[in-house]
Amino acid sequence: MIRAVVFTIALIGAGAAQAACTDDSLSVRGDWGQARFHVSIADDPAERAQGLMNVASMPLMTGMLFVYERPQSPRFWMRNTLISLDMLFVAPDGEILHIHPRAVPLDETGIPGGDGVQMVLEINGGMAERLGIAVGDAMQHPSFGPEPIWHCE
Repeated sequence: MIRAVVFTIALIGAGAAQAACTDDSLSVRGDWGQARFHVSIADDPAERAQGLMNVASMPLMTGMLFVYERPQSPRFWMRNTLISLDMLFVAPDGEILHIHPRAVPLDETGIPGGDGVQMVLEINGGMAERLGIAVGDAMQHPSFGPEPIWHCE
């Protein structure tokens, strides 16, 4: 279940200082700038299976980060998921490998993430496009490492 969250966004130029990493905060940066999301973590099989099912709404700039023990080829679906989601499939170093935009609520069609995925960030549907997030952009979070593209402070 998603904890109460606070709306937080920071669109900062490329030369900005790095923010401190915390488990409940994830940053994304690219040519468009930088954004920070408040995240819940799903890092065990039960949490990953539950995901964002039965969540009626999600505040802007929040999401869920699915963390796997090792890189794999995950498939997601929208069973019992009531809101549209963007799914960002991410390599162990924090590079965005694939974006599935605007997944359809309640659709049980499998959504493949591709190979080499270790994390998946789910955010509100359309948010990736709205911010300009693209394949190749980098994420910052304590889950990425030991050699992340974007190091934590």
